Amino acid sequence: MYASPYQQDTNPSNEKEPVFDGSTWKKGEQQPSAYKDVSFAIIFILQIAAVVSVGGLYGIDAFKKYADIMSSSDSGDEAEDMDLSGVGKAVAVTGVISLLASSLCLLVMVRLASVLIKTSLLFSAVFYLGSAFSLLLSGSVVVAAVSLVFCAITVCYVYVVWSRIPFATANLVTGCTAVKANFGISLIGYLFSAAAFGWSFLWLVAFIGVYDISPVEDGCYEGTVQLDGSLSLCAKQMNYGYVILLLLSYFWAHQVFMNVVHTSVAGTVGTWWFAPEEDLGCCSSAVTSSVMRSCTFSFGSICFGSLIVALIQTLRQVADSARKEQPIISCVIDCILGLMQGIAEYFNKWAYVYVGLYGYGYVEAGKNVFTLFKHRGWETIIADDLVGGCLGFVSLLFGVLIGVLCLIMEASSDWFEVFGKDASQPVAFGLGFVIGFVVNAVILNVIGSAVNATIVLFAESPSEFASNHPSLSFEMRSAYVEYFPDSM
Repeated sequence: MYASPYQQDTNPSNEKEPVFDGSTWKKGEQQPSAYKDVSFAIIFILQIAAVVSVGGLYGIDAFKKYADIMSSSDSGDEAEDMDLSGVGKAVAVTGVISLLASSLCLLVMVRLASVLIKTSLLFSAVFYLGSAFSLLLSGSVVVAAVSLVFCAITVCYVYVVWSRIPFATANLVTGCTAVKANFGISLIGYLFSAAAFGWSFLWLVAFIGVYDISPVEDGCYEGTVQLDGSLSLCAKQMNYGYVILLLLSYFWAHQVFMNVVHTSVAGTVGTWWFAPEEDLGCCSSAVTSSVMRSCTFSFGSICFGSLIVALIQTLRQVADSARKEQPIISCVIDCILGLMQGIAEYFNKWAYVYVGLYGYGYVEAGKNVFTLFKHRGWETIIADDLVGGCLGFVSLLFGVLIGVLCLIMEASSDWFEVFGKDASQPVAFGLGFVIGFVVNAVILNVIGSAVNATIVLFAESPSEFASNHPSLSFEMRSAYVEYFPDSM
């Protein structure tokens, strides 16, 4: 718990509170309630309706057909002996524990933010060093040398950014505090994660439907009975145009789900920043109003930016499919598209903060936020890299801990005995790791979005932060001045 600098002397050097010079840029303003980038929202809804229609018309019957064929090809005795009820119990218990433990992550990260950031930085160097040592023992000298090079690069990076850890710590603590005050926004993260899972299943059904109605290869007769009594299946010749459209639809929807959460978090943090009296609990008006804006007025802007990234992802998949025929060209194209995707995602990350805060359209939001960073100094956002690495490390560590918990379940129960003695432990650990990692990553993605909003708001509106949250403001200002003494 931080003490307010306006209540007692926590600044013994009597250093003057730094103030930003706001004469060179225009501060963000709340936009009128109006739908932005409407055409992209309409196209997105139409393509969702198209996928649902294809799944309903062709996918359901095709899915049942292929499921029946797969089940008939398995041994009936094996199917009867496969009792997965114990695995279901393990999934339920592990999921509940992961949800409860993930909620405690906020408290842990507030108290151990600096330690976690430092550990995540050192972990990368130790990982490369350990990999080099193990590869060297196995005789892979060249690969071990490459790992050592990466280890050296990581050590240099750690040395350069180590002094920035206090500011990254202050950002992380502020973001966690904002999420903790409006914990309902984490439930929105889980809701859209469930929607993404449901969309993946629905898309798979539609894809199977399109595959099933595609023409078969020449000279193959589907449905003929084999000697063992099973039906023969022929490979289909799917239209590449349909495949590309389906891939674009899949990636676009997932980007939209993710960015709706990101924009909603930004809006919630904005309310907590400017008007903390409106943030009165788990599902406060700060949360509900922000989600409603993201799903209505700002939905077109979210669809706009998400489409850009989805197009690049689709092109990368097309390039990857051609790697066998043109490996060098495909690799070069994939590298170029990877760089473009990174740039687009980086732009979206900051643009959607402004969309969530003020309701700007996509292009205007991106322009305004990067103009702000230009006048403030680009160094302020490097802390996000440190926080992002820390959040990834925490998710990885959390997955390992839940995996170990599943190993304890395996040793003390018969839930995994269906897999046999040799496979039960790897299956138990793998299942626990995946569940723990995914469940924890949802909340940490929300925290990451809150940190992004914190960085933008700190650059734009530090005085409001000082008035409404003086102790957190003092910590961030002190950490910022320590590393950037000439920029405030």
